[in-house]
Amino acid sequence: MQEQAIEQSLTELGERLSAFRTSRGWTLDELAERSGLSKGQLSRLESAERQPSLAALLSLAQAYGVAVASFFEAPLSNQEVHIIRSDAEVPQQANGLTYWPLSTGTSRFNLQPIRVVVSPDRPGDDRYHHDGEEWLMVLSGRVRLSIGTQAHTLEPGDSAHFDSRIGHRLDALDSVDAEVIVVACPLEALPRITVPRPAGQRVLTGHTNLSSGLT
Repeated sequence: MQEQAIEQSLTELGERLSAFRTSRGWTLDELAERSGLSKGQLSRLESAERQPSLAALLSLAQAYGVAVASFFEAPLSNQEVHIIRSDAEVPQQANGLTYWPLSTGTSRFNLQPIRVVVSPDRPGDDRYHHDGEEWLMVLSGRVRLSIGTQAHTLEPGDSAHFDSRIGHRLDALDSVDAEVIVVACPLEALPRITVPRPAGQRVLTGHTNLSSGLT
């Protein structure tokens, strides 16, 4: 039953992504240039052949000028407050990350809050970056936040605030799931920076595949 719900959610997500693009009159090539995602990946996302990572959704949200949750909910542009019930969303999954948008977000709001569960079995060591800034707080478990050339261990109640254009990644410690609240905010004008790239590790932009995630 849950697999069917996830499949249906992916199909609806693909349709919404396609609708966002066509409503702006953009081709896949144009969207690829604006978002940094490959044309092939965009096509697979719109046809629901691939589940998008959070980093990919953030890149698309930045390109469209909307919040990530706009891809999961019908726009409610006239609403002054958006209430999200705990059982309203079907969780999305991508390689060791399970996540839920925590706002129906429209162009009225800039913050993009997301609940993330990080599996201790999350493979790989790739780091990702996207335009804007990011704030996160650990609710349970312990995580290692790798950002730039540094690594920080975060305990429950700890938080971090950073420039998300710097390559970053979250990994769960102690062989247990870690739950984190992430708030991303795309920014149109930030000072130019030199993005540190740790030796021996890839630092990717928002374009990712099923085996990748936001942090």
